[in-house]
Amino acid sequence: METVGELLRRWRHRRRLSQLDLAIAADVSARHVSLVETGKSNPSADMVLRLAERLDVPLRDRNRLLLAAGFAPRYTERPLDGDALSAARDAVGRVLRAHEPYPALVFDRLWNIVMTNRAVDPFFAGVDPELLRPPVNLVRLGLHPRGLAPLVVNLDDVRAVFRSRIARQLAAAPDAGLTALYEELLAPGAEDGSSLRAESDVVLPMIIRFGGRELRLFSTITTFGTPMDITLDELAIESYYPADAESAAYFTGSGGDARAAAAP
Repeated sequence: METVGELLRRWRHRRRLSQLDLAIAADVSARHVSLVETGKSNPSADMVLRLAERLDVPLRDRNRLLLAAGFAPRYTERPLDGDALSAARDAVGRVLRAHEPYPALVFDRLWNIVMTNRAVDPFFAGVDPELLRPPVNLVRLGLHPRGLAPLVVNLDDVRAVFRSRIARQLAAAPDAGLTALYEELLAPGAEDGSSLRAESDVVLPMIIRFGGRELRLFSTITTFGTPMDITLDELAIESYYPADAESAAYFTGSGGDARAAAAP
């Protein structure tokens, strides 16, 4: 088992900080940081958490740092459908409902979908039921030939976006499960086309051919600002918006009849 000093040094290198940089950020001496990393000083739990916060260490890994230092974990991981997280779950539900008639969904650190709004349902109607058995993985669903891939016009672009986002996740906080997902679905191979082809200088849309028309959508990501629970720390809400008037018309106003006709 690695020591807390070894783990902290690894996180510091990952953030590309010197001992002095970290010391200034944490309001301690560089000598103290050095002593902690070399095991010559045993940090308190508060010091471990102070350094972890300055290093932007995820809550799951802060618990590992505490354990390595000989302390009990500080952060719990409770199920989203449990009573303890009912207020947070209700807040997420309100965000999803408020975004209708546009699609929105919630996924965890492994990109497993945990909640959706009703606007997502028509797009899942033609997906192989095997891909919709929990846990439903957004990356696998989006790239699988029996999933959403046949609907995505710019599939190479979407794959490249997934690859870039997960690569950034892994660079920020390595994770065995996320690495396995990347290697399974996103490792560069012969199926890849050219690099991202921006159709505008604003956003890169995902283009979906659905119901005899092409829908252009871009997305935003929302996360909890000050989570103290691992489950909430690892949740993200992805909200999709129409990138042009024709796509907006599908979801609102004149798009009502079109949605009914497009549904399988």
